[in-house]
Amino acid sequence: MRKKIASCQTSREAVPAAWAVEELAGAKLPDKRLVQRAQIIMTQFGQQPSASIPQACGQWPEIKAAYRFFDNEGVDPQQLLAPHSAATVRRMQRHPVVLAVQDTTSLNYSAHPRTRGLGPIGNKAHKPIGIFLHTSIAVSVEGEALGTLAAQTWAGDARRFGSSRDAQRRNGQPISEKESQRWLDSLTSCQQVAGQCPETVVVNVADREADIYELFAQALGGPKSVHLLVRSQHNRRVEDPAGKLWPRLRQQPPAATLQVQTPRRTGRPSRTAALSIRFTEVSLRSPILKEGQPALRLWAIEAREEHPPKGHEPILWRLLTTLPVWSAAQAVEKVRWYAKRWQIEVLHKVLKSGCQIEQRQLETAARLRRVLMLDLIVAWRVMQLNQAARQRPDASAQEWLQTTEWTVLWCYFHRGQKPPATAPTIRQAVRWIGHLGGFIGRKSDGEPGPIVLWRGLQRLHDLTETLSILKNCG
Repeated sequence: MRKKIASCQTSREAVPAAWAVEELAGAKLPDKRLVQRAQIIMTQFGQQPSASIPQACGQWPEIKAAYRFFDNEGVDPQQLLAPHSAATVRRMQRHPVVLAVQDTTSLNYSAHPRTRGLGPIGNKAHKPIGIFLHTSIAVSVEGEALGTLAAQTWAGDARRFGSSRDAQRRNGQPISEKESQRWLDSLTSCQQVAGQCPETVVVNVADREADIYELFAQALGGPKSVHLLVRSQHNRRVEDPAGKLWPRLRQQPPAATLQVQTPRRTGRPSRTAALSIRFTEVSLRSPILKEGQPALRLWAIEAREEHPPKGHEPILWRLLTTLPVWSAAQAVEKVRWYAKRWQIEVLHKVLKSGCQIEQRQLETAARLRRVLMLDLIVAWRVMQLNQAARQRPDASAQEWLQTTEWTVLWCYFHRGQKPPATAPTIRQAVRWIGHLGGFIGRKSDGEPGPIVLWRGLQRLHDLTETLSILKNCG
């Protein structure tokens, strides 16, 4: 009897999932054992996205190994992300056009003020505190998240915060010494992989903060297969009698009407908006502080909601691109591509709400950055599951789930029936995972979203773990 009890208490060996092995294969860490440990930790995080490190790792030896890994100064966060980025490039090679969407978010660690290496992330010097994250993700034109191409992190400096002298100093600095450099770095990462994707056009997509003269100049001087699509923030000077960009666009006749589905936001449901499309070629003059620099030949597109519903702010996107836009169809295409920018907001939401990255409690920002890189890959994994069910519904769940996982799902929803020899479709498996997370599945509910998926993955792990324990006890 004592031997049987002892065998029940023995923890099973932690084994990395196939997807984790693939995404971290070839990571240049000081020791091969560190690569395997990273794969195991990421598997544990992927099985329980919302769990803390102790909850995800389970047994004390695994918990201790995880903390030692994140404390290891030889583990470079960028080297953790590098193999996933390489896998992302391989996925990009299968697409004729890929959107490389970039954006910045802040990670708030004000609840953990003793963490060393944090900085201001708001409009005050001492609170809130945390780190900034700038992410570039690859997205197909159909909306499939292919992975993370690059991620930069930094902490603000409280000593220079809010100083008028510092503001004057920044105005005179080259862009390479400013935080704005992150937008150029994202474009650089796209230009660097262009040679690996000779049959793919890469379009770097960004919101208004990226409306930077140097960014457009870099794109025009780089590889011909890498382009920019940026929302305009500044009513720039143009070489035209209109004088400025926005009046120049408004003077153009409507070329097309486009129906777009707006993403759901807090307190606002998703809705369909009708946008009037205008476009024109423009020659942007250099900013006053860069007088003497050459004008930039770009194409401008306006997508305007002429008649928004009562109480809704009208949609107005003014886009600048290095891609030629000679027809209404090409203009509509670019607006559709820009609408895919919300995918990076979904990634950041999954990272914060699903992976609970802001709840990670570690002593230094350096350790948080190591956790962050693994959580970024896990967040992409949740998005990938969500999208696979919509875009590749008939594919086998075996491509995404381990045999034990889809078998447990089958047995849970088919009580008393023997599981089949082949895996169900990914759409069916994702709907089952969604049901575990609270998805009802009515006709009007559509497909499960990321929130119910990460909840369902947590329950699936518990079910799979329970089955393993019962087998060991038998």
